Amino acid sequence: MLLLNPIKISYKNLMAAKFRSFLTILGVIIGVGAVILIMAIGQSAQALILDQISGIGSNLIGILPGSSDEKGPPAAVMGIAITTLKYDDLEALRDSRKAPEVEDAAGYVLGTASVSHEGTAMNLSFTGTTASYINVEDAEIERGRFFTEDEETNLSRIAVLGSGSARDLFGDIDPLGRTIKIKDKNFTVVGIFKKRGSTGFGFASQDDSVVIPLRTAQKTILGIDHLGYIRTKIKNENLTESAKENIKIILRNQHNINNPADDDFSVRDQATAINLIKNVTDILRYFLLAIGTIALIVGGVGIMNIMLIAVNQRIREVGLRKALGARDEDLLLQFLVESATISFWGGAIGIILGSSFAFIISLIVQSLGYIWPFLVSFQSISIAALVSISIGILFGIYPAQKAARISPIEALRHE
Repeated sequence: MLLLNPIKISYKNLMAAKFRSFLTILGVIIGVGAVILIMAIGQSAQALILDQISGIGSNLIGILPGSSDEKGPPAAVMGIAITTLKYDDLEALRDSRKAPEVEDAAGYVLGTASVSHEGTAMNLSFTGTTASYINVEDAEIERGRFFTEDEETNLSRIAVLGSGSARDLFGDIDPLGRTIKIKDKNFTVVGIFKKRGSTGFGFASQDDSVVIPLRTAQKTILGIDHLGYIRTKIKNENLTESAKENIKIILRNQHNINNPADDDFSVRDQATAINLIKNVTDILRYFLLAIGTIALIVGGVGIMNIMLIAVNQRIREVGLRKALGARDEDLLLQFLVESATISFWGGAIGIILGSSFAFIISLIVQSLGYIWPFLVSFQSISIAALVSISIGILFGIYPAQKAARISPIEALRHE
């Protein structure tokens, strides 16, 4: 009963100024809705990315140019051009005498260029790679063929298209044997990849790719002689750790490195890559969450402002209640309950709206062909509800204290 009476009075006062109360609650709604939406999108995006990385294969080891510690990203990931990986390094890793754990390895260079066919032109990502790409990536050709080792090394101008690239460039026309231009250079289409599915935001999808021989990409398109990265396929995932150490030894010998601290490359297996991506996406999620929290603080300032106005408008009421025996703590509780009620309803509506928008976004993204789970956890709802009520109480303390300190004699004289 001690708390029930203030709640009834709070409800009556809030209903007496509906529009003002709505505007105050609106700030909390926006803040809580933003927090729920940001957390849901962050969790869904992280799940999508990690699922796609895991789908690449657990028996793959990537070698990137540039050194890094085990927990940090290699410099190449940060967009810094490093030229320490060469074709000779790839050949050394393919040598079964040096790397018995390695089943196969592929070298890669990446780029973006204008790709056109008879007036249809678009900017597409292209990959220059080796003939071993098919085995390492477990890629499947739906029509035509992939290029051979001879074509990989003799600057052949041939291309294999992803299903999406083929559709965008040729429509209903069969691309096999036809010519496309990559940076105004003619390439003959010799194969079409089997549709694999979208791989998520920020990752090159095989369906939207244009794959050409490695040396052709290096010499004809990019004008470079280094590799962007190397990917090795291990015979058995149980050999991952020994393979990683052996790869490091091979590359140190290739690069004449005696001290591991001087490594100019980074060796990462899939588990390490998944943990790294998880850490990066967690940081982004928390950063976005902090931005959403700012909206909640703004809503809290609105609550404080409206409660101060309410105190000034209800000075005579406060004086009358004190004259009838109300204690300071009764008035303190009264105004705190009012501010907490505002933030509670704002939080509840914000949770509903934020969850609804997250669900709509998941439907839209799924309709675009991405695997985008709808994730609104009980934890995120609990956090949002707790924070919203806490904001209401925190920003209601000062107005409540001000009301409790009002002298009953001065209040009754107030006009």
